[in-house]
Amino acid sequence: MTPADEPSGIDLESHVAERRRGEEGEDQAITRSAAELEAVFDVPVRVSAILGRARLGVSDLLQLAPGSVLELDRKVGEAIDIYVNDRLVARGEVVLVEDKLGVTMTEIVKSER
Repeated sequence: MTPADEPSGIDLESHVAERRRGEEGEDQAITRSAAELEAVFDVPVRVSAILGRARLGVSDLLQLAPGSVLELDRKVGEAIDIYVNDRLVARGEVVLVEDKLGVTMTEIVKSER
């Protein structure tokens, strides 16, 4: 079991269910939620947005130069995969924000555990 797979001590499913039941006012539930997660706010995670994949031989890889076009296995407009610590968590699309590329999540992928 890797550190990313270890339980954090917070049962998020029951927490979400409790919020949906509305046992407390919404402001109190949000405040309590933030306080419960405060211990993990500074935990670093690696986020990757996978636009597509390509398979190349080493000789083809060595021939790539600035401006080379690499054909990926996805079509334009197809959803991209968003991974957190090598685990697929969402799908999204590439967006342009001012002069920078970004990713917006369009679908959360439910874990199969």
